[in-house]
Amino acid sequence: MSISKEELARRLRAAREACHLTQEEIALRLGVSRSTIAQMEGGKRAVSSLELDKLAYLYGRDIRVLLADEFREEDALAALFRLHPEVSQKEDILAALRESVGLGREVTNLERLLGIERDRAALPLYLVRPAQSRWQAVRQGEHAALEERRRLQLGDAPLPDVAEVLESQGVRTAQLLLPEDLSGLTLFDPEIGPFVVVNNREPGHSRLRRRFSHAHEYCHVLLDREQKGTISWTSERDTFLEVRANAFAAAFLMPRAGVQDFVRGLGKGLVSRLQADIFDEEEAEPVQTRPDAGTQTLQMHDVVLVAHHFAVSRLAALFRLKNLGFLTQPELDALKQQECDGVGRKLERLLGLPESEAAAARGEFRHRFLALGLEAFRRGEITRSKLRELAEMVRASPPELDDVLALSGLGVDDDVPRRVR
Repeated sequence: MSISKEELARRLRAAREACHLTQEEIALRLGVSRSTIAQMEGGKRAVSSLELDKLAYLYGRDIRVLLADEFREEDALAALFRLHPEVSQKEDILAALRESVGLGREVTNLERLLGIERDRAALPLYLVRPAQSRWQAVRQGEHAALEERRRLQLGDAPLPDVAEVLESQGVRTAQLLLPEDLSGLTLFDPEIGPFVVVNNREPGHSRLRRRFSHAHEYCHVLLDREQKGTISWTSERDTFLEVRANAFAAAFLMPRAGVQDFVRGLGKGLVSRLQADIFDEEEAEPVQTRPDAGTQTLQMHDVVLVAHHFAVSRLAALFRLKNLGFLTQPELDALKQQECDGVGRKLERLLGLPESEAAAARGEFRHRFLALGLEAFRRGEITRSKLRELAEMVRASPPELDDVLALSGLGVDDDVPRRVR
C-alpha cells in the first residue's frame, strides 16, 4: 500500500537528521529555500519524483526504501554519520559514502535478480575488549589473524586474492575512487550485509596496497561489527582501532611461521649461536657453532623476495620483518632509505620477478559488477537504460558498453525488459 504524505514527510525528516544534515544544507544542495524543505518535512508541500530522487541520494537511501511499507530509521550510512558526525561537512567523503552505499545496493539487487545467495552464517565475530594500549591492540590483531587463518585452513602459505577470501565468507567487496586520505571503509546493512570498499586511486593506492586494505577492512568485519560501520583514514592510523586492523592485516598476509620458514630458506634468520646436546645414554656432550659474522643480516634483495612471495609491498614486508625480530631499528632505517632511493624497484626488475599471482588474481571490481549487469540484461531482468546507469557507476563509457552489447548479440536498442526463454 502507498504511504501518506505525512508519513513521507516524517521519513524525510528522520533520514536527514540521521545524516546530521540541517535543512539549510539540504536546501543549498537542492537549490531551494530552507522554508521549502521545512514544508516538505511538515507534509505541507508535495515532493516531486525528481526531488525525492535527489533527497534519497543525499541521504544515502534507496528511493524504494523511503516509499516502502516499513521504514528503518537508521541504515548503514546513518550509522556512519552517527559514529563520524564530522563527515557531514566533508563533501568529498559524503560523495564517496553515497557512491559506496549505492553500489552496495546495486550489487545486492543484481545478485538477488540472478538468484545468487550469500552464506553469512559462517562469518565469525571475534569478541575482544577495547584495547587499552597500542601493544594490546597489536596483540589482539595478530591473535585474530592467526585464529582466522586456522578457521579458514589457510596454513602458513601466502594468501590467494584477499578480496576473493572475503567474498567466499559472504562479504561483498568493491574498489572505488575514494579521497586520497581514505584507504577503505566497511558498512554493515541488513539489506547489503557486510560490505568492504577499498580505495583504488593510483598511484597512492596501488594493487598491493589495496590487497593490504582488504585485509585491514576484514579485521573490522570480524572484530568491529557492533560499530555498524568504520571509515579508515590514513591520518588516524595511530588510533587503537586502526592499529589493531593494521596488525591483523600484516599477520593475515604474512603469518609468523610462514615468514620464518621463507627467511630460513634464504639462508637467513638463524640465531647468533646454535647449540645441541648430544646424549649417549650416559651424559650429554654440548656442540656449538656460530654463523659467520654478517651472514644472517637481511639485505634489500632478501626483502624484495619476501615481499614478492607474500604479495605485499616492500614497506609492509620491512615492518613485518622488524616486528618479527629479523631486523633491528637501525637495519630497518637503512633498508627504508634504500627503498626510498629506488633500490627495491631496481632489484625487482633485475631479478625478473613477475607480478605475483596473488596480487594480480583479481581485476578491478567493475569486471564482476558489469558481468552481473550484463547477465541480468540478457535475462531480461533489467532494461538497457538501467544497464547504462550501472556502467556509469563504475565509469564504463557508453560507447564501450554499446560495443560489447553489439559484439555479444545483445545490442537491442529498446528499454523493455526481455525475458530469456
